This record gives sequence, structure tokens and C-alpha cells, in this order.
Amino acid sequence: MLHYIIQTIGFQLFFLIVFDVFLKKETFFNWNRTYLLATSILSLVLPFIKIERFKDVISKEYIINLPEVFIGQEPTIADGFNVQNAVIANQNSIWSWEFIIYLGTGLALLFFLFKLTKIMGLLLKNTKHRVGKLYIVDLKESTAAFSFLNFIFLGTNLVPEEKSSVLKHETVHVKQRHTLDLLYFECLRIVFWFNPLIYVYQNRIISIHEFIADDQASKHQNKNQYYQNLLARVFETNRISFINPFYKKSLIKKRIIMLQKTKSKQIKLLKYTLLFPMVFGMLIYTSCIEAKNDKDTSYNIAKDIEKESPLIEKIKAVKKQIEIQGNLNENEEKGLKLLFETVRGESFNSDLVKEVVAYTSQKTNSKLVKKICIVFEQIQIQGNISNEEEKELKKLLVLTSDNGFDDPFFADIIKYVDIPFAIIDQVPLFPGCESIPKEEQKRCMAMNVSKHVNSNFNVKLANELKLTGRQRIWVVFKINTEGDVIDVRSRAEHSELEKEAIRVIKTLPKFTPGEHKGKKVNVPYSLPIIFAIAEEKAKD
Repeated sequence: MLHYIIQTIGFQLFFLIVFDVFLKKETFFNWNRTYLLATSILSLVLPFIKIERFKDVISKEYIINLPEVFIGQEPTIADGFNVQNAVIANQNSIWSWEFIIYLGTGLALLFFLFKLTKIMGLLLKNTKHRVGKLYIVDLKESTAAFSFLNFIFLGTNLVPEEKSSVLKHETVHVKQRHTLDLLYFECLRIVFWFNPLIYVYQNRIISIHEFIADDQASKHQNKNQYYQNLLARVFETNRISFINPFYKKSLIKKRIIMLQKTKSKQIKLLKYTLLFPMVFGMLIYTSCIEAKNDKDTSYNIAKDIEKESPLIEKIKAVKKQIEIQGNLNENEEKGLKLLFETVRGESFNSDLVKEVVAYTSQKTNSKLVKKICIVFEQIQIQGNISNEEEKELKKLLVLTSDNGFDDPFFADIIKYVDIPFAIIDQVPLFPGCESIPKEEQKRCMAMNVSKHVNSNFNVKLANELKLTGRQRIWVVFKINTEGDVIDVRSRAEHSELEKEAIRVIKTLPKFTPGEHKGKKVNVPYSLPIIFAIAEEKAKD
């Protein structure tokens, strides 16, 4: 949630800067109103939009996700491998930032209801009469003037000339439903009461409302007379954020300047096209930033390896696409078969070359076929394949070839193959989990790994590093064909937590290796660790 709030505030700040620099002084008032409403909504929605083409997708089947481990308590493990809900026993203080936000929201709601009650009180206490679809409310012994929904409140002490100008002005507010804009921002103020930019947005939209109403109302009378009415007196209207007051001291000067301002040229409407590259950039950001979220941190760690050759990158792109799709059609299987024959061939084969040329020349919408064709093209560009590239191709083709695990051609790479969780026959087993039913073995392993981390993690680091709140650590590792834990890597805000997590994982006991098609294989895992520090401990 905190990350969402930060993104939202960042987007709103950017949108408001563009508005103040490029759009605020233009006389396209309705366009400015639309801009403010649209960007306020976009800032709330964009963090949820993830466009797959904008990020490097890694299939979630590739790494087995163990349940989160909560340091300092006995973990609660449910059936399955995606347990995300557990109670933090040592977070004692109720004054968490979530509680403060909810408390503030409750108080903001009460304040809104109080202001709404004041409006309702005016409606009940004063006489009103209908004019078309409008209701005129007469405020006794008052010079106030404002509108709310379909109601226009006019003080009885207004002179006829002033009342006429005010009525025309407030009628524009009512007809264009300006109150709905203000109520929308009022709702945002309730939910995001801590965000100062919401108040800036609301002030900007109030100014735009007044410019729109002045522009429309002044068309029906002499502008000089309209200026005089604006300057005649300052109406004593209690400031309520979701009404449209005719007089507001801080806006009088701006309104008169805008009334005198020459209409902006139509060519300047092109400024609003700035919104498109802004939104596009934000979509790229939100789509890619997901890789930094909790669920995807493990994938970043897994990819944190030395630079690979262009061919290896393209081979891995094929493997990734297969993991995403799951099923293959006949044409896709044909391409993989041609790859297999190309790698296995010991001499030049003109018939195979013709088949490859025909395959790579076809027009297709299949993402996998296109990626396979790119691999063929890269092989043609290079002219030869290195040992590492051949090994990577074999690691791909052993999973897609018939009887690949029994084919002597793949014997040299079987021990290097990482088997996706979705297809593995037998996952690695924690010591003591071998004798229980197969359907319980995964749960048994998860529970024992969690207990091991809980028992061995050095919780004294909280005091040494002066940590507070929740510290999230992501660890990835593999259990190899010997049952040993290898390739342990981690990510955390503090390097000491990373080192401690690696140390603890490396102390895991020897496992019974995972098996696939009767062969022992490597199995990758990811493990999220939540290190929760109680408030009292943080203060010691």
C-alpha cells in the first residue's frame, strides 16, 4: 500500500507541474477542467495497470515459491505453496502507520459530514423557490452567495444588480455540475487526507470553475459592469470546500485577469497532447516497477547473472515463452524439432537447410514461432555455436523432445537442467519427509524450511542495525542433483540481512534430490523472509 501511495503522489505532482507550467494560463477552461479530473483519476489507476509488453516476464512456474517465513514466531503453514497470510506476534503497538491512516480517514469523514450538515441546515431553515430545474434559497439578512448541486443560495441583502450577476454566474456552476467535481475531490480528501496534492488539485479545480462561470456569465452583460460587481464587496461566505462561492478573496484578482485575457489561439490546444507521452512513460514505469514488488523480487535475483551471449538470450526467450504458454501447437513443435535436428546434426544436410529456410520464411502470429525463427537467424549470423550456447540449447530441447531424459545426446546436461515446478515428477524432500504420503511432502518441506530459518536466523541484527517495523528479505536457491543447496542469493535493504539470509539457507541439511522422468534434476526455489521487529525492541 505504501508503494502505491508513493506512486500516486509522484504522478499527481508531475501532472500538476505540467498543468502549472504549460496549461494554467490558457483560456481553455473546459479543457483544463477535463485535464485536472482526468489526471487525478489516472494517478489513482495507473499504478494498477501492468502491460506485459513493457516488462520482462518470467513465468511463475519457473521457481517454486515457498511460503513467507516470519522471524520470531512459529510459522503457520497451510496446504499449498502460496501462503501469504500470517499473524505477526511481536508487532505489539497499535500505532502503526496503517492505523493512523484509517484514523485520519475516519476523522476526515466526520468533518465532511459536519460540513454537509451545515448545508442541510441552511436548506431547512430558509425559504426556497423553484426556477426551472434550479432551486433558489433565500438566505435571510445575508450577503452570501454560493451554489451546491441544484441549489443556489442568495443573500436577501444583495442589491438587485448584484443578485442578477450572481444568479447568472451560479447558474453556470449548477448547469455544468461543478459540485460533482468538488464532491469527487472531497472524497479523495477523505481517503487520502495525508496527501497535500489532493488539496492543490481541489484549489485548482475551484479556480477553473470560477473562470468558466465568469466567462459564460459575462457574455450576457457589459464586462466593465461585471468587474464592478466583483469588486463591489466581499461576501461573507463561510468557507466550505465543496460549494461554489461567488466571492472568494484570493480568487478575485485571478478572475478579473482571466476575464481581460485574450482568448488563447487554437494551436495551443496541442499542449494537451503532452498527456499522451506522460501517461505512456508512467505505464512503462508501473509495468516495470512491478519487478521490484515482493512477488517478483526473487525473479530479479535469479536474473542477476553475468552478461550472456545474444544466442543464449534468444534461447532463453524461447524457453520463457514455452513456460508462459504451457501447450504447443503442431507448427511450434515442428520448429523445436528442427532446432533439435540442427543441434544434433554432425554434417551438412541440404534437406534440413531447406526446411529451416521454409520455416523461418513463414508468416505467423505465434509468438513462440517468431522466437524460434529468431534463434535460427542468430545461428546463421554467427555461423557457429559455442559450447555454452549448445548446452543452453540442449537444456531447452531436453524438456520438449520425446524421451529427452533417456536420450544419450542429453546425458551431459541433465544435471544442469532446472525443472519447472509445473512439470517435475518428484520435488526435493527435507530429511524426515520421505515416508509421508506424496501429497503431504511439499507441505512438510515448506514447514521444515520455515522452522529452520526461524531457529537459525540471528534476530540480534535488529538491535545492531537499529531496524524497525518489517524488513523483507528475498532469497533464491537451488537444490541440485546431489541434494545440496547451491546458488544462494538474496535481496534486502541492508547488506547484513542479505548475508545472514544466505548463511542460514546454506545451513539447510542435505535434501533428497528432485526427480523427473527417473532422473535427478536441479530445482530452483524462492523464499520470502519477513523480519518483524517489535516497537519496544527497536527502542532498546
